[in-house]
Amino acid sequence: MESGKLNREDMEVQTTHRKPRVLLAASGSVATIKFGNLCHCFTEWAEVRAVVSKSSLPFLDRLSLPREVTLYTDEDEWSSWNKIGDPVLHIELRRWADVLVIAPLSANTLGKIAGGLCDNLLTCIIRAWDYSKPLFVAPAMNTLMWNNPFTERHLLTLDELGVTLIPPIKKRLACGDYGNGAMAEPSLIYSTVRLFWESQAHQQSGGTS
Repeated sequence: MESGKLNREDMEVQTTHRKPRVLLAASGSVATIKFGNLCHCFTEWAEVRAVVSKSSLPFLDRLSLPREVTLYTDEDEWSSWNKIGDPVLHIELRRWADVLVIAPLSANTLGKIAGGLCDNLLTCIIRAWDYSKPLFVAPAMNTLMWNNPFTERHLLTLDELGVTLIPPIKKRLACGDYGNGAMAEPSLIYSTVRLFWESQAHQQSGGTS
């Protein structure tokens, strides 16, 4: 059996005696300025690795990331591969992770996911994702972009895949507009993911006792 495809019993055995493995990802939104905070929220509870898209880099403060968190960029996808048989980074990260959290999820990356596109490290991970494992998204975009009919269509596609939406909130946006579209606070994203994970673990332990 391929190591990335685990049934529920396999996952329970592998995750009972270690921390959850959470892959945090950021796409091109100004909300990436909160990505370091998000990583810190998760590190005490989970083993964390991080993936960022090229368009998120102008907003990312690398010094804000916890020291123990390894950060992967698009360049790492190719620098780790030289010939047939070498590990493929987006596959290795998909296999490693128990949970994938994309925060912020930009309108552009949302459209890519809904359309099945995979033109960078993050979207390749998503295209290769095993949807028996949880995937959370926390969108961040301008209010009119959030209210655009394409956004609704794209979110419906993600819902059909089993992706969990952590909705944006109303506030003064970086562009100066006031309205819905700001990324949920990192503490809320963390608590949502942890509550889901622990409730699933409880159900599994109850079902096997």
